[in-house]
Amino acid sequence: MTQTITAMYDTYPEATAAKAKLVALGIPEVGVRILSGSEAGTGTATTHEGGMWGSLKEFFMPEDDRHAHAEGLHRGGTMLSATVEDGYAERTYDIMEEHGSVDMDEREASWRKEGWTGQATGAPAMASAPATATVATGLHATGNTESVAAHGTAQGTEYIPVVEERLNVGKRMVDSGRVRVRSYAVEKAVSENVTLRDETVHVDRRVVDRAVTPGDMALFEDKVIEATEMREQAVVSKEARVVGEVGIRKDATQHVETVTDKVRHTEVEVTDERGNVERTGTTGTTTGTVPHKPV
Repeated sequence: MTQTITAMYDTYPEATAAKAKLVALGIPEVGVRILSGSEAGTGTATTHEGGMWGSLKEFFMPEDDRHAHAEGLHRGGTMLSATVEDGYAERTYDIMEEHGSVDMDEREASWRKEGWTGQATGAPAMASAPATATVATGLHATGNTESVAAHGTAQGTEYIPVVEERLNVGKRMVDSGRVRVRSYAVEKAVSENVTLRDETVHVDRRVVDRAVTPGDMALFEDKVIEATEMREQAVVSKEARVVGEVGIRKDATQHVETVTDKVRHTEVEVTDERGNVERTGTTGTTTGTVPHKPV
């Protein structure tokens, strides 16, 4: 449900400052309107639909309220109107007051001392005005002669709005934890046993005493005998092998969660002089009778 909150300012900069703060609060700019005396038209322009009075007819407010606001515009004031959700209403009031909104009760009393009769200058004959801000709850009567104001008043009739809160439950994604897999290299010492073979050359000497044979005659020639010692040496090489894999996967599950909160609603109680009580809420009507006690 929306409300239209209206305030009057002495100067245009005060109204524009309040508008800027309301927009910064999150109220759509299209729902915040400024009407100054110069824009609405002053003097004789107020007597026709295109002037100040015609401009004010676009706002949902009782016609007696329009007279006071029209008089304020005629005297050079600026009117600020904001259509807001109920949740923004209290903060909207505060912002409008912070920037110097006019107390219309005091201002109207001052005008009356000066001779003002309760009629906007140049406007059709109507009634007087309320205080600082006028609020429309979004309700209005059919036809052109009745509108509903902030305090719930329409011309000739008074209303108390019946309001209820409704619980809206949505969903959003939030970060509930994170898993990271990282690979890096480490070194460790390893050892293996290997059997190596070594060769050693030995020179043997022995004593011989025998006759020289014809074949031994070549012994007087130069002769060389050589032998090479060999040994085995360990040779190390490395081979990389993939021995495992680590991956990440996500499993999604669903669960039902019960959201509990409190919502408010208003009930209207009507008591007559006989002690009969009628209670009307947003879900129906319950009527009861309170025993009449003699005075």
